[in-house]
Amino acid sequence: MHIDTPAIEADGLRKRYGDTEALAGLDLAVPAGQVCALLGPNGAGKTTAVRILTTLLRPDAGRARVAGHDVARHPDRVRAAIGLVGQHAAVDEVLSGRQNLVLFGRLHHLPARAARARADELLDRFGLADTGTRPVSGYSGGMRRRLDLAASLVLAPGVLFLDEPTTGLDPRGRSEVWDAVRDLVAEGTTVLLTTQYLEEADQLADSIRVIDGGRVVAAGTPDQLKNDLGGDRLDVVCDRAADLDRAAALVAAATCATPSVDPAALRISVPVGDRVAALAAVLRALDGVGVADVAVRRPTLDEVFLRLTDTSTTRKVTV
Repeated sequence: MHIDTPAIEADGLRKRYGDTEALAGLDLAVPAGQVCALLGPNGAGKTTAVRILTTLLRPDAGRARVAGHDVARHPDRVRAAIGLVGQHAAVDEVLSGRQNLVLFGRLHHLPARAARARADELLDRFGLADTGTRPVSGYSGGMRRRLDLAASLVLAPGVLFLDEPTTGLDPRGRSEVWDAVRDLVAEGTTVLLTTQYLEEADQLADSIRVIDGGRVVAAGTPDQLKNDLGGDRLDVVCDRAADLDRAAALVAAATCATPSVDPAALRISVPVGDRVAALAAVLRALDGVGVADVAVRRPTLDEVFLRLTDTSTTRKVTV
């Protein structure tokens, strides 16, 4: 694969299940050595895209290449170049961690000695060496997912697909998986990640593609997508519901912007440019109004996600 060739690329992918169009012309390009996160509501087409890119499903139209190989014309070459961690653990709970990895090595046609050596290397790399002889049934959720990651790397693939890898994990387990992914990317692995956790994309992704209705509706880095929503925001939380309308009017006048109001949370939110000047102006304007809290913050990916998937407005940010 040429150094300038994307590690993962798709052009106009389409897939229909009966009357449901799962993919409606999906375009994608992921540079080598980066993490790209696919975000979207349930049914947006994320898993269908992963299944096509990993040769588990054929598209109805369009083309895709992974690690320089066409997924339709050369699926065996693609499979030899990738790793896949699905939504559900693929390891055997009766076997030990080491036995699982040796088994995967043998399934990949490694000689017995090489499979054992690779298993020991991966257990050490993923912090599982001291538990490698224990049955997987005694592993925590984070340990099982790390073992899943290890199993996907038996042949040291250059491209790794992670389909919602931390679903159901507690914060500690999720952090363990994130650390493992960061280590892989630091060594040059390209990662395509689908996730329902917006924080996960914020933590790991170099770029994000928001999918809705089977196509990309927004693309950019996490910061670019947040800036596209309007940069910094100033939030005011009132003490009493009776002060909310008056406070909103004062905030609007002080910032020359139209705020949004959340009556249930007694919160007023408004986009701002110069955060220091806006904060000072709002504090002056609200003198004498009962205010519980005032803060300036960046937009969150949750807000970006909700805005884009609620409106399905196509936005494109150059990466």
